[in-house]
Amino acid sequence: MLARRNSLSSLLLALTMVGALCPQAWADEAVNANPNPPGNQLSEVTVTTESKDAAKKDDAQEPEVKPGSQLDLKVVTPESVPVSTVPDAVGIIETFAAEPHDVEIWKKKTLPARPKIGLALGGGGARGAAHVPVLRALDKEGIKFDYIAGTSIGSVVGGLYAAGVSLDDLEDEFENGKLMRNFMTVSLAVRVAVAPVLLVPRLLNSKEYDGLYRGNKFRKYLVSGLSCHDMNIENLKIPFAAVSLNLLDGKPYLIRKGNLGFAMQASSAVPGLRKPVEIGDKLFVDGGALCNLPVKQVRQMGADFVIAVNIDQRFHPQPKEKFRKIGSVTKRMLNWDLWEMDKPQSELADVTIHPDTGDVSLISTKKSDAKICAEAGEAAVKEALPLIREKLKNLGIALNSPSSQSSENSQ
Repeated sequence: MLARRNSLSSLLLALTMVGALCPQAWADEAVNANPNPPGNQLSEVTVTTESKDAAKKDDAQEPEVKPGSQLDLKVVTPESVPVSTVPDAVGIIETFAAEPHDVEIWKKKTLPARPKIGLALGGGGARGAAHVPVLRALDKEGIKFDYIAGTSIGSVVGGLYAAGVSLDDLEDEFENGKLMRNFMTVSLAVRVAVAPVLLVPRLLNSKEYDGLYRGNKFRKYLVSGLSCHDMNIENLKIPFAAVSLNLLDGKPYLIRKGNLGFAMQASSAVPGLRKPVEIGDKLFVDGGALCNLPVKQVRQMGADFVIAVNIDQRFHPQPKEKFRKIGSVTKRMLNWDLWEMDKPQSELADVTIHPDTGDVSLISTKKSDAKICAEAGEAAVKEALPLIREKLKNLGIALNSPSSQSSENSQ
């Protein structure tokens, strides 16, 4: 099992390379700024307007941004990141992958009079569109979350939701394809073709980290509409953690303080594809390599009752003819790895909502695929709501009554 987990990073890269055969669009970025120079703690962020010199530096490496656009209005610069007052001991916390015995441990735990409710949002790239209708339905039920943990695209949706971004806006960003296009605005095929040119700086003693993309433009896109207050994880409306893997010690961590944008960038930095994100003395990549469905992690934050949303492709038996297509075996192995990794995490949840996202690609920018995932999320949460209502009722947590809503709508 450990060997399969260790192979997941290479499988993620291999699957992404297969995407070069399809007309997918992802994102390019500018300077790979470390929010914490060596010796500093993880920092909070203030939004500023870049200086002329900084702007010239960005223009030389990043596609032109039209005046008046979101990226032009608000950007994050290294100089705008003061030192956080939250110590690492409570802000960047080591965590562990879920194991089968964890379920028995949590079953024995005595619940408090008012159990804390946690939400675990799993990774899955473009399939993250399924998270939005699930959140909308749970919000309509009146469920208030005490903690949210997200991995990869789950950290993006969870972080923005915790910051108060409307579900309508999140839905639009998925359905119009902007979110995935900002993940990589230069196609993977083009980036691979010019890879030899990108090696030139290394000949000049450049100290770039490994990876085809940096991810900084994606970060700027995500936080462009947030205020200074909401960009700091400590100040979010709901306690939030982004799950990411530290390359230096091979351990997953909960990022619970400092710059929300850098935390989301780190949690979604697919190994080999995106460059690692340096935060303080750690070097982070996509948390999906070990904790793709962060149920244990949201319990670690303090949740007693956990609702998990698993957007990974379901693992079903397939006919042998399915594996003649180029890349199909790699995709199947990735599907299996994620399914096996998610299983103990899913069992650790009180309720797991698992939308059937079918064969939607992790890197799809198609509006039709976003719609498929959104409809899958809507169907899955509708099926899960009766169980959620029953379990929360047994815990003494009152929700908005569906019957009362129906009577109000009929008047």
